[in-house]
Amino acid sequence: MIAIAISRLGQATWETVAGIGRFARFTGATMRWLLLRGDRWCRWRLLGPQLYAVGVASIPVVALTGAFIGMVLALEGFGQFQALGQEARLGGIINVSVTKQIGPVLAAVMVAGRVGGALAAEIGTMRVTEQLDALRAMAADPIGHLVVPRFVACVVMTPLLTIYSDLLGVWGGWLITVPFYGVSAYEYWEFTRSFVHWWEPISGLIKSVFFGASIGLISCYNGFYSRPGAAGVGRAATDAFVQSFLAIIVLNLVLARVLNSIYVIFIEDPTGTVLG
Repeated sequence: MIAIAISRLGQATWETVAGIGRFARFTGATMRWLLLRGDRWCRWRLLGPQLYAVGVASIPVVALTGAFIGMVLALEGFGQFQALGQEARLGGIINVSVTKQIGPVLAAVMVAGRVGGALAAEIGTMRVTEQLDALRAMAADPIGHLVVPRFVACVVMTPLLTIYSDLLGVWGGWLITVPFYGVSAYEYWEFTRSFVHWWEPISGLIKSVFFGASIGLISCYNGFYSRPGAAGVGRAATDAFVQSFLAIIVLNLVLARVLNSIYVIFIEDPTGTVLG
């Protein structure tokens, strides 16, 4: 039994290392096509449908998520702020949270759930039905024609969806705080202006670029190396979402630390105010 356990552990370790190597090679090939072969993938017939599928078609779910998150934050936070006599400051707290953290993360999670699984299933089906081999037979690299346009669409559209999510989150917080609870609209926007500087939304957009890149790479990778059969395609779609979600969470933590350090070193002056 000990020998079997060691054998299984070794096999799992080997498969993990091999998977990391395949993903590194896949990422390198994607970046090489992206940077050196723009004339091949930067065509509207390849890029346009992906921009629509990733961005425009995701607007309803991102809009609903952003608006309701803003409303929920206002509903849950008003009682605590009112008990302290600081309900006028609730708008600033909601909006800085939405633009810096919640908006980018939730927009990326929605993209990963709606788009990531679809990308993995689409490319996985092409692999199972040997369409990838047919592209190679016609001297067309599947990475350049299938992966790079989808990766670019995720990188470009995720920040735009984040902006949309932020705006709807701010509107949702206003809808509950001002008309429903009766907080002064002037105080709501004045404290928002005091709390939210240009750095908060910019840092959220920087995060969203990395989120979109991770979603595109992970989803296309899982589809590209999907196992045969319907079960393999379904597993690839599930793994694409789970791995993308984990990547978003880890990247959010890492980028929060890095961006906070950049803010303290380069942007905040000694008096504690934001430069610019």
